[in-house]
Amino acid sequence: MPLRTIVQDVTGKPTIDGAGVRLVRVLGSPTVKTFDPFLMLDAFDSQNPDDYTKGFPMHPHRGIETFTYLVNGAIEHKDSLGNEGVIGDGDCQWMTAGSGILHQEMPLASPRMLGLQLWINLPAKHKMVDPKYRDITAPMVPHVTEEGVSVAVVAGRYKGVNGAAQGEYVDVRFLDVRLKPGARWQVEADPAHTVFAYVYDGDCCLLEGREPILARHAYLLGEGDAVAFEGGETECRFVLVSGAPLREPVAWGGPIVMNTDEELMQAYFEIEEGRFIKHWAPPRK
Repeated sequence: MPLRTIVQDVTGKPTIDGAGVRLVRVLGSPTVKTFDPFLMLDAFDSQNPDDYTKGFPMHPHRGIETFTYLVNGAIEHKDSLGNEGVIGDGDCQWMTAGSGILHQEMPLASPRMLGLQLWINLPAKHKMVDPKYRDITAPMVPHVTEEGVSVAVVAGRYKGVNGAAQGEYVDVRFLDVRLKPGARWQVEADPAHTVFAYVYDGDCCLLEGREPILARHAYLLGEGDAVAFEGGETECRFVLVSGAPLREPVAWGGPIVMNTDEELMQAYFEIEEGRFIKHWAPPRK
């Protein structure tokens, strides 16, 4: 069983987004082709509320899915479908923007704000599907415990265990792995899928080549049908993410991701003309 090795190491860059949120942008426009179908990965880790409480006021999306995984903290959210609430420690939200949605995310002051947001591209034939929101609470996420490792199966499937969510349009697996010092863990990986690892706490290495993987880096893993890790001197926490590549053209402008520049321009014309949202929440009684 050939093990995957690192073929690309992407260093996250400090960025300010939204109304003034400090975060680390790990994946973005320069990595679109190699990390297909994953468009963007933002990481946030702060104990200073001034870094994030200005939040992300109401803004549009089309043509993508956004997946927010909150390890620690609390975020208020609402959208044009009428969904609203608060996600907390260990919760996730999976939003299919599809034909168009408006939403906002406003982080609340917390002892530590730690988490990730991943943008998943939608295939051309599904770019304009009806928008949808999925709430995934921490109790919904199954955990598989083995010697020296605990795996939260957030999305997809692992060791015969179905995750809390399944990708409807793109086959995605999202595992949150807690690896004890010196422990070894190996997992099968679909040879046809894009696979990457992102460490958000501690240190570990890939067994094949004993390549160290560091925090705030995304590591694209090359060909193979498995990947193996070994814990370092401290407990390591990382996500292992995989998905079926789309291999389609990408036209990306801010919060809108389509396949052609014409589709992108059409989306912005519709925003200006007030025709962008196709599905509004029913009036509240």
